[in-house]
Order: sequence, then structure tokens, then C-alpha cells
Amino acid sequence: MGKFEKVFKRESGWKAFFLSIVTFGLAYGLYKGVLDNYLAEIVAMGEFDRGVTEFFRELPGLALIFVLAILYQFSAEKIYKIGAVIMLAGMGMQALIPPSRVLATMAIFVYSLGEHIQLGMRSTLSLEYSREGHGGAALGLQNSTYQIGTLAGYLAVIAVFFFLPGSLGTYKTIFAVSAVIILLGAFGCLKMSGNSLPDQSKRRFYFHKKYTKYYMLEIFYGARKQIFFTFGPYVLVLFYGASAMVISLLFAVSAITSYFASPVVGRIIDRFGYKIVMIMDTLILVIVCFFYGFAHHFFPMNIAFIVCCVNYVLDSIISLASMASSVYVQDLADNAEEVRATISTGVSVNHLITILIALFGGWIWQTLGIETLFILSAILGLCNSAYAATIKTKTQLA
Repeated sequence: MGKFEKVFKRESGWKAFFLSIVTFGLAYGLYKGVLDNYLAEIVAMGEFDRGVTEFFRELPGLALIFVLAILYQFSAEKIYKIGAVIMLAGMGMQALIPPSRVLATMAIFVYSLGEHIQLGMRSTLSLEYSREGHGGAALGLQNSTYQIGTLAGYLAVIAVFFFLPGSLGTYKTIFAVSAVIILLGAFGCLKMSGNSLPDQSKRRFYFHKKYTKYYMLEIFYGARKQIFFTFGPYVLVLFYGASAMVISLLFAVSAITSYFASPVVGRIIDRFGYKIVMIMDTLILVIVCFFYGFAHHFFPMNIAFIVCCVNYVLDSIISLASMASSVYVQDLADNAEEVRATISTGVSVNHLITILIALFGGWIWQTLGIETLFILSAILGLCNSAYAATIKTKTQLA
């Protein structure tokens, strides 16, 4: 607690804010830990159906900048609370509605809308509540707190499915518990006082010629990231028959590994420079994609499954290298406001390509096989590396 008190203003609503963060993280861990298995086993979604569902899950990310523009007159605290209410509605729908493809997708869309609204405000409130000169530490504590809640959710799913079968009743109960936790978090939000203005960068686009390469890198990264985020776990469920307990265990291992790897990757970026990291991470990705798409051709299915799980964790570590692009923007920017605005625009550009990849990725898998899907991811990685190689660093420009 002492660390928090050094970082945040005493009179701010940071305690209620962080209590809500850990509860929402717990709810998300429960939800994410079972979602892929629920869609595959209960809703009977195939490869293409999963891509369509992911298209609608990512759509709020693309529309976020317009949604926040509509909520312009509200404070950051009020927008954060609105996001909680929408998340509650989406999770409540998932717990109550029949397991049909259309209704399940609708519930995912509603929950995702609330989640993206909150995501847009978490950083704003963390910075607003922090003491002067402690903004970075505040963001770090916010992220680690959410990850702890998420990890607890994954571990809870593992415990539940260790004792119970993956039936409709089990999945619905987990969704209902998640909805109750969100409700508790929403009540906690009521204790948040203040009138923090929303981050201006969340309400507008910011394009500048000098950031052209950054936008292109975000397109490549968004495309390759979406393939693993959406279809990585679904390959394990649909192709290898992984249970919800195994998938949650994999998510938990990835979360723990990323938690410890994140500062290491940050130091590598500082030591070797963002350009080298941008190039090397996607070259490593080619190896990861190869084994993910072709492991079953070289190993027995049980060994191939383990190989894919290891590569999924490796991909989560490689994804941390995306921090390098933010350092690149900081290198080019004239001020902090320009950094925030440019990165926010990059997020929207990123989502523009992810929704397309989500839609067509399922079709590619269904029509051409998982091999082609992950070959595509590897090719996008190579394009990312080739494009990153054309970047001129500040030292080269001097």
C-alpha cells in the first residue's frame, strides 16, 4: 500500500478506482478463460463463425474514438462508470441468453463495447490521480493490478473445471459469477469522486506525415497479432481438443511469463534500440508461426499440442516488443500530447486491420487450412521486419 500512496494523490479516488480494476480483471479472467471452449463446445461455432464473432468483438475498438466523442460532455469517471454498466449488460446477456451463434455474438459485442470504453479511461484516470512525476509508475501499477485480477480469474477457471465437466450449466454459472463481480466493481465505482476530463487524444485522430511508417507498422502488427489472439487458442480447442481448464492454464502461464518478461523487453529496447527490436521480434515470429501451423505434420498430435502451447507463450512474449513502436513515436514527437494522440490514432488504425483479419482469417482456416493461416501471419511478420528496416532513428537523422 505504501507504494501506491507514494504514487497517487491522497485526496484522489485511487483506492476505489484500483478496487474496481482488480474486480474487472477477475471478471475478465473468468470470461476469457472459458469463452473459446464455450463457443466451440456449446455454441458449436466453426472456424469461420469464430472469425465473424471476433469481427464484432473488435468493432468497438475501431468505433471507440467516435463513442468517446459522443460522451464528450462527461468526466472520465462517468465514462468509466458507463463502461462498467455496458460490460455488466453484455456479461448478463451471456449468462442468460440461449447459446445461439447470433445471440452469443451480440453479447460479446456489448461486453466488448463496455470494455473498450473503460480501456480508454483507465490510463486517463491513472495519470489524473497520480502525483507529479509519477505518471509512468501509475500506469505500471494499473496494468499489474489488472493482470493480477485476470490471473486470479484464470486460476479460478482451472479449479472449477478440475472438479466439474464442461457443460452448459458450468459455463453459464461462470458467466453469471463474472456478471456479479462486474456488478460489485460497478458499485465500487460509485465511490470514485472527481471530475477528470477525458484524455483529449481519445476523442480525435491525429495524422502527420512523419508518422506514416508508424501507422504502417501498426497495420502489420495488428494483422499478425489478430491471427494469434483469435485463432491461436481456437486452434488448440477445435483442432487439438484442449479443455477449458487447459486453455485457462495456458493463459495463466502466458500472463505470468509476460509479467516478468515485460521489464526485460523494455531494457532490451533501451539497450539495442527500437529499430533492432522491431526487426528481430518478427523474424522470431516466423519460427513461431511455422511450428504453430505445421507442428502436427512433424510430431504426434500430443507432442504437436505441447509445441503449439509453448509457441503460444513465446508469441505473448514477442508481442511485448510492440512497446518499441511507442518509443519510436516518442522519438519523433515534439511533445507528450502529440505522443498520446499519435498512439491513440495508431490503436484505431490497428483495429481497422484486425477486424478484417478476424473476418477473413476464419474463412482462410476453413477453406485452406491452419497451415495457410499461419503462413499468412509469418508473411505479415516478414513485411513488418522489412518495413521496420527502412526506419531512420534519431541518431541516423542527426
